[in-house]
Amino acid sequence: MASRPAVVLVHGAFADASGYAGIIRKLQSEGLEVRAPMNPLRGLAFDADAVARYSNTIEGPVLLVGHSYGGAVISQATAAVPNTTGLVFLSAFALDEGESCASVQEPFPPSQLASASLATTYDAPGAAGGPDLFIKIDEFHQTFCADLPEELAAVMAVSQRPLSAAALNEAATVAGWRSLPSWFMVSDHDNAIPPEAERFMAKRMGAEVETVDGSHCAFIARPDVAAALILKAAAGA
Repeated sequence: MASRPAVVLVHGAFADASGYAGIIRKLQSEGLEVRAPMNPLRGLAFDADAVARYSNTIEGPVLLVGHSYGGAVISQATAAVPNTTGLVFLSAFALDEGESCASVQEPFPPSQLASASLATTYDAPGAAGGPDLFIKIDEFHQTFCADLPEELAAVMAVSQRPLSAAALNEAATVAGWRSLPSWFMVSDHDNAIPPEAERFMAKRMGAEVETVDGSHCAFIARPDVAAALILKAAAGA
């Protein structure tokens, strides 16, 4: 049990770590140490540094798990987290060096998020420049979490944490998946990241893939599937 990695769950844009509640309960029931820190959502290098500083307080091996933009963050963070044993991407970005979350999607049909996002009229506090991005409240459910109940989506829509536009366009300088074993959960009905882009990134990294019939937040709707993939990664990393 002592050799099993601690699982660090990194949330993505427009959300917070509370979405991992179902996964946390399942992993804890299996005896795994689990952490779910805040992702600042200010810029890729900045956010990766925050996750790395947090992860390096944990003794022993660490398995990094990221949803959505959090996938880009965990891959970037690996250079500063030497005890990382593997990476798990949940409907997430897995960038190569020089790519951004925006550019990696360009070859694919645009997602619903492209038209549902809304930029603030003010500069994003604490970011490199430019606005913050939100999802339009009346389009949040269908865009972000179509397989969750309306009453839950309504709460998530009005409590969303914005992503700075600078973070969306910042290029990765580290591709941690090139040197670490990786696992990827592809959401077939993702309206935030094109499923084709997810499959491309998963194939490129040679990840072990689990495909789920769900939305961008399938990890919330199907925590059993996501937790099973993380458990497999924890055993194999």
